[in-house]
Amino acid sequence: MSIRKMELFHVELPLKRKVKHASHERSDSDSLIVKVTLADGSTGYGEGVPREYVTGETIASTFATLKAVDCACLGHPGTYLEAVRRLEAFELAPTRSDPRGMMGNAARCAFELAVLDAYGRRFGESIGAVVRTATVPGLKLSTRPTRVRYSGAVTAASWKREAYSSFKLWLYGFRQVKLKVGVDGQDDTRRMRAVRGILGPGMDLRVDANEAWSADSVLDRVRAILPYRPSAVEQPVSHSEVGALTALRPHLGVPVMLDESLCGYPDAVRAVDDRTADMFNVRLSKCGGLIPSLRIIGLAHRSGLGVQLGCHPGETGLLSAAGRHLAGGVRGLRYVEGSYDRHILIRNVTSEDITFGYAGLAPPLTGPGLGVTVDTESLEALTVAREEICYE
Repeated sequence: MSIRKMELFHVELPLKRKVKHASHERSDSDSLIVKVTLADGSTGYGEGVPREYVTGETIASTFATLKAVDCACLGHPGTYLEAVRRLEAFELAPTRSDPRGMMGNAARCAFELAVLDAYGRRFGESIGAVVRTATVPGLKLSTRPTRVRYSGAVTAASWKREAYSSFKLWLYGFRQVKLKVGVDGQDDTRRMRAVRGILGPGMDLRVDANEAWSADSVLDRVRAILPYRPSAVEQPVSHSEVGALTALRPHLGVPVMLDESLCGYPDAVRAVDDRTADMFNVRLSKCGGLIPSLRIIGLAHRSGLGVQLGCHPGETGLLSAAGRHLAGGVRGLRYVEGSYDRHILIRNVTSEDITFGYAGLAPPLTGPGLGVTVDTESLEALTVAREEICYE
């Protein structure tokens, strides 16, 4: 059963509130949605979130990347497992020439998920089966899909809004919270003290600097917040200075998580070899999709490193569903982010609402493919550009 047609959608999603951190600020989110149609009419959808400041991709570049894909390389899978194995061998041409293995990652993620969704519906298999059957040595798997506990986030905002967000997360029963730090003009020590005071001593509270601090200042920055017991510090320095963490990390007094410096498998190997991290922040779009993300997680498991499954602000229900399948099938994830759908998007492209519930808890998804249905009316309303590629 081969691919007959691929459709690319540039979707612009207005956010309910502005999302701000040290690297960027946005009030809307641009997503790439891919629709794949098989020869028998089965369809599947996938999503990528191109961010030029993360993987160097734009919507235009993802369109160009996918228009160059020859779907004939996937052949005619006769089973879902065969489709998975062919995707395990699938590479985008630009990826081969990129030493960081990140150019085209958002495009690959959207394409891979669309193909897995389409063949999942064709053969009556869930994308969760990919997690259980992926060829990844050392990957720690659950025996069956489990419920997922998501963590909350307090973004850089006015003190009144930060206090309100912190209190709401405490009241809603969350056990883990991330605080965005490193924004110019904000006193992170005061913010950390105040947020810790609201969340209480039992909350797992970590910080994300989004590359804001220099290697020369990071020791002082971290020491100033250590009294408030951060459980991890995410991407404290820019990628250009990440090598400095080899010497700095043992003296910080808190585990270091890489994000912007973890955009592909070569980044992960380098981090393990150079000992620049205690944890990886794996995001499906940033890391190239489900299968490449599982490979990075497998490396972390083999190397004794912790893993956070992250997300991009503004993801639709498609990436939320894919993240749910991964998080429900892999054991030992330290933190899970995502499924913020109803809390951040004014309008979604999926019919089902899979936003997390009380305490950040969410059940595993059932049904074929991603387990969610695209609302074609919403997709059309949110689409600002599209292209169609036929293979017959």
